[in-house]
Amino acid sequence: MSPDGKKVTLYTLENDNGVSVSIMDYGATIVNWMAPDRDGKLGDIALGFDGIEGFTQAGNPYLGAAIGRYGNRIANGKFELDGETYTLATNDGANHLHGGKQGFDKRMWKAKADKKSNAVAFSYVSADGEEGYPGKLDVTITYTLESDDTLVIDYKAKTDKPTVLNLTNHTYFNLAGKGTVKDHEVRLNAPYYTPAGEGLIPTGEILSVKGTPFDFLTAKKIGKDLEKTGLEPKGYDHNFVLASDNPGSVRFAAEVYEPTTGRVLITETTEPGIQFYTGNFLDGTMTNCKGGKAYEQYAGFCLETQHFPDSPNHLHFPTTTLRPGETYTSQTRYRVTTR
Repeated sequence: MSPDGKKVTLYTLENDNGVSVSIMDYGATIVNWMAPDRDGKLGDIALGFDGIEGFTQAGNPYLGAAIGRYGNRIANGKFELDGETYTLATNDGANHLHGGKQGFDKRMWKAKADKKSNAVAFSYVSADGEEGYPGKLDVTITYTLESDDTLVIDYKAKTDKPTVLNLTNHTYFNLAGKGTVKDHEVRLNAPYYTPAGEGLIPTGEILSVKGTPFDFLTAKKIGKDLEKTGLEPKGYDHNFVLASDNPGSVRFAAEVYEPTTGRVLITETTEPGIQFYTGNFLDGTMTNCKGGKAYEQYAGFCLETQHFPDSPNHLHFPTTTLRPGETYTSQTRYRVTTR
């Protein structure tokens, strides 16, 4: 049951290769993601919990959840749009994070399964003023599992007032299914990144990754420069600017390889950025974790496709403004293969 007493339902998509992804209607959350290793042995590559109690516990760091209305941070919980200042809930120190105190990750979604397409669509109506955001927002997130083991996430939304919107998914991956992700090898199609200051709020700069710990243009282990990013706790929690000759088109964003299992995760997206996060704040204190294990620091990594953090307060960043009559669309594709 959800915190407000509603029945929670789990929907499982499965293809002929044995790959399956299970998503629940609480938070439109990815709960399990079973994928084969190079020997064909299936394993769960997504961090999560053994029951709904885990997902609803205080301090759940958004494991597998749909994130909105605004993924990532907005400085001081304020932004200006069309000359009006809006004040949002502050739930990350002085800042607004991942939609506020009760973002999309903590809402019940209406689900509609489509067996023919091997898909399930989750819809939610966010009321005008919810968490401080203007406009009634109609949102649909559709998860489709394709025959080549790609999970496609399609986002669609409309508003009745000008607003800002930045949707993403917060799955924590561990392609080995155990241990830390420090030996996972990562390649990002990102020649630039947006450095962050206090509270992980962007400074407004867009800098080259060359010669920095943020250079993943050639694959390297996550642990190689993990302690050189300047963050405390140490690790990556940064927005990377994806290369694109055709903004808005689906293109390669990231590839992650886990050498002991041979699993490879390939990410493609229409979004201009990707938040690469290495589970720096995981500390082993969450309960009901899968199989009774504790999720220690660096137990998983996230590839949150997105517009940039705090974009409403940096007008030179790609806009996150959505107006009446417009349709917000975004697609991210995660394909698991082996080598």
